[in-house]
Amino acid sequence: MRKDLDSLISQALKNINDDRQETEMLLAELKEYMSVSKERYADSGTTAAKFVETLQRSNEQLVKLATIMYKKESTKNSFALSDDDKNELFDLINEDKK
Repeated sequence: MRKDLDSLISQALKNINDDRQETEMLLAELKEYMSVSKERYADSGTTAAKFVETLQRSNEQLVKLATIMYKKESTKNSFALSDDDKNELFDLINEDKK
């Protein structure tokens, strides 16, 4: 179970980091496009907001993952995950698949 958990955590972290890099690159390109004229803000503002929301979601995923890791490390006598931890991991993995 521990190896599976470590593997899932590693995969989740890789996916989060990959998504963040891609989103940051797209957002930078969009900012450059929008800087040409104010009219482009009307066309692209919603898209920029979506990119920022994506970055916010990845921040939330990192916080959830850090919380799970903290709980796992602080529980030295027990190697079992609580039901809440399992549900959080399941939710985190499903969010990455969306």
